[in-house]
Amino acid sequence: MLAEDVLKREPIVLTQAQRQHYFDHGYLHLDGFISDEWMQRLARVTDRFVEDSRAVTHPDRVYDLEPNHSAEAPRLRRLNQPAELDPVYREFALEGPIVDLAEDLLGPDVKYHHSKLNFKWASGGEEVKWHQDIQFWPHTNYSPLTIGVYMNDVTDEMGPMGIIPGSHKGELFDLFDEDRNWTGAIRESELDRVALDDVVWLKGRRGSVTVHNCRIVHGSEPNRSASTRPLLLHTYASADALPICASIADGFPLANTIVRGKPARWMRFDPRPCLIPPDWSKGYSSIFALQQSEAAE
Repeated sequence: MLAEDVLKREPIVLTQAQRQHYFDHGYLHLDGFISDEWMQRLARVTDRFVEDSRAVTHPDRVYDLEPNHSAEAPRLRRLNQPAELDPVYREFALEGPIVDLAEDLLGPDVKYHHSKLNFKWASGGEEVKWHQDIQFWPHTNYSPLTIGVYMNDVTDEMGPMGIIPGSHKGELFDLFDEDRNWTGAIRESELDRVALDDVVWLKGRRGSVTVHNCRIVHGSEPNRSASTRPLLLHTYASADALPICASIADGFPLANTIVRGKPARWMRFDPRPCLIPPDWSKGYSSIFALQQSEAAE
């Protein structure tokens, strides 16, 4: 559904001004959007996965680990596809309050694409270099958006996500390097075309939510604090947006599940081109491993 058609519908949880801000600037930041009850449920299951990771020695389909991860001092970078791993994560992704938020920005027919939990561990959790999302998983249009939930309070020192407002309306960058190796990051030589002086760092208290469009330029600095910064992320799309090549969500049962409304009968094409990513059917590690030039596991 086009933005002008979405804006004609009565919103569920957002104001009309918030929806207009999203379409104009490509992002939203909603302070304390998720209830304490939900946050407690999510924290309990997350703590269990962190504890279980002590027995994991190498990155796998579930856990992406920092190189210095150990049983004594676990250091997770990412929990892959959490909605596939536990009923609490699944309920939150498919039926939780963020689905209302997705409908307010995508229209009545909404599908879930994938989820991840990025940890950015204390005292050195890795940066995420400037990038855009859609090049990782191209769709027929640019409706996909990602909703992030702050599992802890996030301060300047913790490496909050930085957004370049309005960049979703600009250039879509090549995320391969000069030697045609996929890095998942905008080349240093091309960052002069990004308005980095305009960056907005999205700090917030526990339960706050971020929303960003799949074309917007974003990234984050390392975590220099003594606290871990877990960020639970879910990507949704309008039902008329179809994946057009192999995706990081392929093979997961919940991928492309309709969570609101009904499946589309007609797919919608955006005429703007999109970069073709590598063939992820050969394996995908994480944006952290790719940007740090580590081999896929």
